[in-house]
Amino acid sequence: MKSTTKFILGATAVVAMSAGVAGLTASYIMKPQQEQQLTFDEMFVQDENMHLASFNAADQQLVDLTGAAERSVHAVVHIKSTQEGKTETVTVRDPFYDFFGDMFGNRGGQQRQVQTPERVGFGSGVIISKDGYIVTNNHVIDKADIISVKLNDGREFQGRIIGADESTDLALVKIEGEDLPTIPVGNSDNLKIGEWVLAVGNPFNMTSTVTAGIVSAKARSLGVYNNGVESFIQTDAAINQGNSGGALVNARGELVGINSVLYSPTGSYSGYGFAIPTSIMTKVIADLKQYGTVQRARLGIEGYPLDNDGQLMSPKLKKKAEELGASEGVLVEIIHENSSASGVLEVDDVIVGIDGKRVKNFAGLQEELAKHRPGDKVTLKVLRDKKEKNIELELKNEQGTTKVMKDNGMDILGAAFRELSQDMRRQYRLNSGIEVTGVTNGKMKDAGIRKGFIILKVNGQSVKTVEQMEEIVKSASRSTEQVLFISGIFPSGRRANYAVDLSDGGEE
Repeated sequence: MKSTTKFILGATAVVAMSAGVAGLTASYIMKPQQEQQLTFDEMFVQDENMHLASFNAADQQLVDLTGAAERSVHAVVHIKSTQEGKTETVTVRDPFYDFFGDMFGNRGGQQRQVQTPERVGFGSGVIISKDGYIVTNNHVIDKADIISVKLNDGREFQGRIIGADESTDLALVKIEGEDLPTIPVGNSDNLKIGEWVLAVGNPFNMTSTVTAGIVSAKARSLGVYNNGVESFIQTDAAINQGNSGGALVNARGELVGINSVLYSPTGSYSGYGFAIPTSIMTKVIADLKQYGTVQRARLGIEGYPLDNDGQLMSPKLKKKAEELGASEGVLVEIIHENSSASGVLEVDDVIVGIDGKRVKNFAGLQEELAKHRPGDKVTLKVLRDKKEKNIELELKNEQGTTKVMKDNGMDILGAAFRELSQDMRRQYRLNSGIEVTGVTNGKMKDAGIRKGFIILKVNGQSVKTVEQMEEIVKSASRSTEQVLFISGIFPSGRRANYAVDLSDGGEE
């Protein structure tokens, strides 16, 4: 029997319900928070003349896709992402260490410098604003040092990352241009099963390729984003590696999804592709532009879907569903403390709707929650004691608050860092660590950390590079505790431990 593989489409490439770049070496002053939350349409100005207002696919016996294709190809770009070669320090183990121990003071190994090769990947992107904002997949530009964007007319631009979100596999890239072609953004909620769609992108590095198919299913979950937000549009429009980040377009020429995942036993197209719906994309991209990170609301439950895409439920779960009188929805098994659901939902509640929309499974619930920010109020329809009940609740973030969270990154620390030189490693007999090369106003100074301090571990993890430090800081800023426990050594040899509070990074 052949096994089927799920591919994320780049060329190089429990359930706490969720509504939601290279290392900086210096401190930056954070921009003041905008008082008013802007909508997607307010932030990204599109060409109003691009809508095919006179065309109604439902009134046509034969769907003409030529107009939609002609307009779409000009707004879909080719993206080349380059990771430059880097010099890395590795420890080569001495084979005599196992027999003779550390007789010569080399601690079991020697430091060697290794040159990593340059890596180049290709994908697609969609221009959503005349001034050069582009939506693509996170995996297309992840870890890129250089981003090159080529338009359909041959013009090339240098791109910079505005923000990226691993949980939804979306990213926002900016190029400097004016009056660029755009695709009008449609509402994926209005898509119907069987409706014609176009996939526009650059498969196998071939530019401006258009394929056609129909919407095969909605609210699909594949488990490829490691507990991220998944509610894919499934289509049989042919997509392949390089289509990542490209456009899924309806017959009116409106963007309804971002192509992302290929489901195939071979690695090439063999029936179905999956796109991130614009109902998720618009909110995520607007957050990335306004805040630098996604304002992700969490319901704070764990449970089971009673409709799991046709897969058979366990006998135990099936019996439970019969006892509760439910045939679909999300069964609540665990409610986390201080979450949106705490004190409102009950164990064995079955969520069957949100804000008037039917909920069949986790994917559908995720999609609806992904449209909201912490502080928003939603109405859940739950099945409790075999009776439907409407429950209103206020959504909270991962920290159990309604604060606006900023993408703190390294700037909140108010410090600059660099990796230890080989001489310093040898001097202090260290295999890891980064040096604090400067401290200004910020969290590091508040905690008492000074210039020259060598950071060895952060939150229990050994730190070898500035990039590792950045990832730990980002993870900690999104956690409930929002604290860094730092251990290290001063040039004098004195060891020290510090607790760095990150909790003031958000705003009410």
